[in-house]
Amino acid sequence: MRLYGPRETHPGETRAPLVPATVARLIKLGLKVEVETGIGATIYQSDDRYREAGATISTGRLASLAAADIVLRLRKPPMEEAGALKPGCIHISYLDPFNELDLVQALAAGGASAISMQMIPRSTVAQKMDALSSQANLAGYISVIIAAERLGKILPMMTTPAGTIRPAKVFVIGVGVAGLQAIATAKRLGAQIEAFDTRPVVEEQVRSLGARFVKADLGETGQTAQGYAKELTPEQLAMQREVMAQHCAPSDIVITAAQVFGRKAPRILTAEMVKSMAPGSVVVDLSVETGGNVEGSRPDEEVDVNGVNIVGISNMPRRVARTASEMYSSNLGNLIEHFWDKQTSTLKLNLENDLIKGCLLTHGGKVIHPQFAS
Repeated sequence: MRLYGPRETHPGETRAPLVPATVARLIKLGLKVEVETGIGATIYQSDDRYREAGATISTGRLASLAAADIVLRLRKPPMEEAGALKPGCIHISYLDPFNELDLVQALAAGGASAISMQMIPRSTVAQKMDALSSQANLAGYISVIIAAERLGKILPMMTTPAGTIRPAKVFVIGVGVAGLQAIATAKRLGAQIEAFDTRPVVEEQVRSLGARFVKADLGETGQTAQGYAKELTPEQLAMQREVMAQHCAPSDIVITAAQVFGRKAPRILTAEMVKSMAPGSVVVDLSVETGGNVEGSRPDEEVDVNGVNIVGISNMPRRVARTASEMYSSNLGNLIEHFWDKQTSTLKLNLENDLIKGCLLTHGGKVIHPQFAS
């Protein structure tokens, strides 16, 4: 089978879908791997490194897409490239079927079998393929580093001849993968940490990382089968904001990472809550790309509100593109290895497999995922 990895062309994207180490793994399976010239330029991986791993370097993007049996990329394809794939091609990338159904339908119309990396089920067997988690992990880490750099004061307690410096106070809202890594990173830097989530089940994880879990009686809450927080009612959201306000005001850093899968991010911090924080404080909105948790946050901008810096950097993992690329590429490699048939040297999509059922959007000329099939 022929596998092709095109270079990412989305504005500002610095991650690469494949790294040389994964290329070598895929070639050992029996795949013929071709990558577009410059695929690793943004992560300091030259074409020669890919050649050494066994890949062929291509300069004809559309021709290579049309000839490939498998296409691996990071971002969703442009509409014109969705139509360039040959029937039966297995296309694996981030796709946004909740907001880009036209693109999904175009992939189906062309006969491609499209796998969405966002839709990989959060199960034990799928952990090694879970790109959402691997990238969110990095987003949580870098959010603390960025906040610490902008804060203007140190995070740890320090006793010096000049006096004792109190530790910075960090408040993390939303304790998924990104939130947990934000807690762990802030803890390593010596901050005093509080965290909140609507799911009481995460309290033990928060406490195990050395943070205090903020409790609030919101009535019936919980999480989805995928492990995401369920959407709150307007009444529950109002109660949550009351609790948040009490803990935001004294915090030096607030990191929001609250997401509802497939929906717009909930608005948690109001303008009044931000204004209650001391000048010089920093708020990092990790959900800015999906609508934002913070009133006033804007994608790829930093907004000053009475001296409080609201950081709305989108695509946070690209700030550590080399590591992010290695992790995403490994997720792709693990997915292919898991479903690789050694006897026939082909990637077989078992439509009865629960993992495939969760992430395969199109197959055989149709949109087959039950959430999006018409």
